[in-house]
Amino acid sequence: MTADWQNLTIGELHPLMRKKEISPVELTREILERIAALDGKLHCYVTVDQQGALAQAREAEKRWADGQATPLTGIPLAIKDLIATRGLRTTCASRSLENYLPPYDATVMEKLRQAGAVILGKVNMDEFAMGSSTENSAFGATLNPWRPDRIPGGSSGGSAAAVAADLCLASLGSDTGGSIRQPASHCGVVGLKPTYGRVSRFGLVAYASSLDQIGPLGKDVTDCALLLEIIAGYDPKDSTSAPVPVPDYVPALKEDIRGLKIAVPREYFLPGMQPEVEQAVRAALATYTALGADLVEVSLPHTEYAVAVYYLIATAEASSNLARYDGVKYGYRNPEATELMDMYYTTRAQGLGAEVRRRIMLGTYALSAGYYEAYYQKASQVRTLIRRDFEEVFRTCQVVATPVAPTTAFRLGEKTDDPLTMYLSDIFTISANLAGIPGISLPCGLDSLGLPIGLQLLARPFDEATLLRAAYAFEQATDFHRLKPTGLKGI
Repeated sequence: MTADWQNLTIGELHPLMRKKEISPVELTREILERIAALDGKLHCYVTVDQQGALAQAREAEKRWADGQATPLTGIPLAIKDLIATRGLRTTCASRSLENYLPPYDATVMEKLRQAGAVILGKVNMDEFAMGSSTENSAFGATLNPWRPDRIPGGSSGGSAAAVAADLCLASLGSDTGGSIRQPASHCGVVGLKPTYGRVSRFGLVAYASSLDQIGPLGKDVTDCALLLEIIAGYDPKDSTSAPVPVPDYVPALKEDIRGLKIAVPREYFLPGMQPEVEQAVRAALATYTALGADLVEVSLPHTEYAVAVYYLIATAEASSNLARYDGVKYGYRNPEATELMDMYYTTRAQGLGAEVRRRIMLGTYALSAGYYEAYYQKASQVRTLIRRDFEEVFRTCQVVATPVAPTTAFRLGEKTDDPLTMYLSDIFTISANLAGIPGISLPCGLDSLGLPIGLQLLARPFDEATLLRAAYAFEQATDFHRLKPTGLKGI
């Protein structure tokens, strides 16, 4: 090929494919070769579908030749391993689903296939999306391409690391409490959590059904906007899908942001957060001022309760959703069990990891008789207050700007024995899921070790257009999204 695809985005590759300077088959083959060379150490992928990807690439070439190409035709993508892919293993990074082959595609997969995308395979994650570091996978931890001794974030760590390491052009992840935005921040890529209901959850293996949302991770804002256009929209197969029109996100990116009011909540700049993170985010806010946006200091007073509320609601829903993994209809079953109750107990103990079991027990306790009103019901009431905080801010401001995480990527194993400290790493992202609003993480700096720092932007429900426009304006004024990981040299 004549082009250096590793330095190109989807938006930049598309015209080269149209001119036949890049072939979908050649591009797919080169990325598969790169996966073979690097992924043995990084562990981004759980399953690589080499034959399927090359077959899809050949089909994409026919679409280009017939004049039926879309902006995603021939573009190699990676899919988080909790999105159902027909005939392709979907494990949720759990022994309980190690050999599960879905008989159907998730709605987002149908849309990607209709667009002619090439699916390289399924990428690693925290088991059942329960984690912030991708260390909870039954198939081993994913490493951060910037520094292999660091976590890539979670639970969509494989999705973010694969994009950062050029093991795909973009990926899909899911976000329940920050699981797209936090790994995007730690890996120096762009990650978008759409509004709850904007993207169909049909075919997404559920963790917490009122919080989960599928979204894209890409090299820049334009690629995420392009992917969102493809996967968004009403789906009658998903009862939580919203019948809201999907705008053309990409053409609207270049609209001026002068006069845009950006809220800066004081609760998101905490004592004890890494000073370099605050400095980078403050510098990003100064960039917005230079671009003509207006910064407004605001308060989101119920933010302090977000972590407690999240870990009651999410675990309660997980307790219900994961009851189906009992060894009866599908998934892992203990072959040595001799009676029904023994089979139930040992199957769940052997098939589910420690963090998943911990959250199921927390949720079961919160829902149990005598505790429901004190815990789950109270958490649901405070969730409403958190949503109303955002509603009040959005009366006068269009965007909220915050850090994504209080620190850059921490060391592998550093927090595995301290679940509460691990949970606090999502303190800045959880509120958006509780409120159901869209959020995006984009690179805004590096710390003294060369680890990426992310800026989080939040917007009104279903106003991804403004969110993306604000993100694009910052991206065009800086070069952080063009930086490449330095940790790959030693692999």
